[in-house]
Amino acid sequence: MGMTIKFMKTPGEISAVVNNIHVKHGRMDYKQNPSMLANSLISIVFGGSAGPEAPLVQLIGSSGSKLGEKLRLHGDLIRTFTFCGMGAALGAFFGAPIGGALFALEIPHNRGLEYYEALIPSVVSALAAFLVFRTIIGYNGAIYPLPNLSSFTMITIFHGILMGIFGAGIAVVFIFLFRKVDSLLEPLRKRPVLLGGIGGFAIGFFATLIPKNFVTTPLFWSEYQIADLVHSLTQLQNDYTILGAVGLLSLLALLKMLSVGFTLHSGFRGGFIFPLFFIGAVGGIALSLATYQLIPLPVAIVCGMAAVNVGVTKTPISTSVILISVTGGALFPAVAAASMVSYICTERIRLIRTQQHRSDNPSPMHRVWRWKEQ
Repeated sequence: MGMTIKFMKTPGEISAVVNNIHVKHGRMDYKQNPSMLANSLISIVFGGSAGPEAPLVQLIGSSGSKLGEKLRLHGDLIRTFTFCGMGAALGAFFGAPIGGALFALEIPHNRGLEYYEALIPSVVSALAAFLVFRTIIGYNGAIYPLPNLSSFTMITIFHGILMGIFGAGIAVVFIFLFRKVDSLLEPLRKRPVLLGGIGGFAIGFFATLIPKNFVTTPLFWSEYQIADLVHSLTQLQNDYTILGAVGLLSLLALLKMLSVGFTLHSGFRGGFIFPLFFIGAVGGIALSLATYQLIPLPVAIVCGMAAVNVGVTKTPISTSVILISVTGGALFPAVAAASMVSYICTERIRLIRTQQHRSDNPSPMHRVWRWKEQ
């Protein structure tokens, strides 16, 4: 991986993508795609804790940007073409076309969806990509069939609020550790081969701290490891007792956070949406077991996933839609509550520093928000 960076240069990251949305009318550097493709594939194949969603966003989003330039479109339409590419990538990848399109439009901002004029084109693009992609590889519905909830009451929404607070706390810890790892590795930034070697060693070392017979590890990007964990809960409690299981799950969540930090700061490229879902699910399971399911497992899992991801990415609407799509559940009010509470709790704590308001023709409400922040 270090050799890839040395000879192909460092590809962009999600902060750069978000920045280009605002200051370059969505134009992305198409020349970075070969480096991004090679770098992200190495990360995915060799166990890096980052998924393909961010590389897909850059690869396909930049293709949309390039197409807009070839058609000689003006800035705003180029941005819309970029959003269409981003929405298509996420909609096909998540199996949730509407949620994927919404996520592409929410991620550039720190207070919700603002490039609303690109909503319909992005949804259409995401639906088309979903149909083509899933027709080729197949579609089996929800990725994570959760345990059945005996009944949904108003208490369930209250549980969602509690999980929103809990997940916001985990998100703050993640952001803190992510920044600390960045500071730790900063002196090695000009030595990519050594940096990549240290990152790879750290990722492997973290994996060795989890028992070999444990159901999962902090390696890879954890799309299906969540399902493995849910299906093995009974075995987990039998092997380690409830207290031991809670301790190991807490350790697993911590190691996953560190693995994501070392993966992305040592030169590997990838996305952290599914890793954040995994951290939220692990934290939710641990809390539910520790309280003897005072918060039911299905609610703790899906609301934990939502709250942690929203706390980091600031995407409450799209995260709720995506999670209901991939879990196939009927917990939307609780998930929405967890998402909004986590968003409110973490609104001023950002990981993606380039998230901001749109800069062209701000509305009076935008001016009020900016005035409050000054």
